[in-house]
Amino acid sequence: MVRVKSRYLLCEVNATDRNLLLLLDDRAVTVAVKDVVQRIHGDYGAALCSFGFSVKYLNAVTGIIFLRFPKRCYKLLWSALPFITSIEARGKKITCFLNCIYVGGTIRTCQKFLIRYNAHQLRRMLPKCKNEEERRDVQQAILDCCLTRNHTDESEDALESEEDE
Repeated sequence: MVRVKSRYLLCEVNATDRNLLLLLDDRAVTVAVKDVVQRIHGDYGAALCSFGFSVKYLNAVTGIIFLRFPKRCYKLLWSALPFITSIEARGKKITCFLNCIYVGGTIRTCQKFLIRYNAHQLRRMLPKCKNEEERRDVQQAILDCCLTRNHTDESEDALESEEDE
């Protein structure tokens, strides 16, 4: 039996009003993506993306989304994402667009990239700090998101011991 290979697309939702991002849910994002694929690529695109497509992770606070879809149609889906101009969630229309950050073969590679991406974004914020307290907070956030090899080994060992039990 052959397994179905998937791709994971790491996207960032950029909205005009960041407070409206809290209204987002995975169902609203799924409907918006499927609608735009239907509109851009027609029935063929909708049929390809209907099987195996899902929103695996959504963080409404940061606006980060992991989209999972079959490997054979990831370029089709990726090409339709720039045409999303709004997402309707809980009766409100959120004006936004999706910024594709990374395409990976597994969720784990996307998570590793997201950690590096967040650390890079924090480093970009560091020169823009207005006072010493903000600077210390950003430096602490950088240290918190940067994983050392020793720390990841300990956490992986703990996970393996939990699985053995």
